[in-house]
Amino acid sequence: MSMSISTIIFTILFLMLLGVLPVWSHSRQWGYAPTQVVGLVLIILLVLALIGII
Repeated sequence: MSMSISTIIFTILFLMLLGVLPVWSHSRQWGYAPTQVVGLVLIILLVLALIGII
């Protein structure tokens, strides 16, 4: 079973998004900035994937 590189990247970014949420004890003091950055990158990549660029 072959996974494309974009599927792997989206999975990793989604897991990173969950990891930087400020509900975890290690990331509570970071605030929402890391979540917003990773979320923005994930949204941009999803849009690019939907229009067929990646």
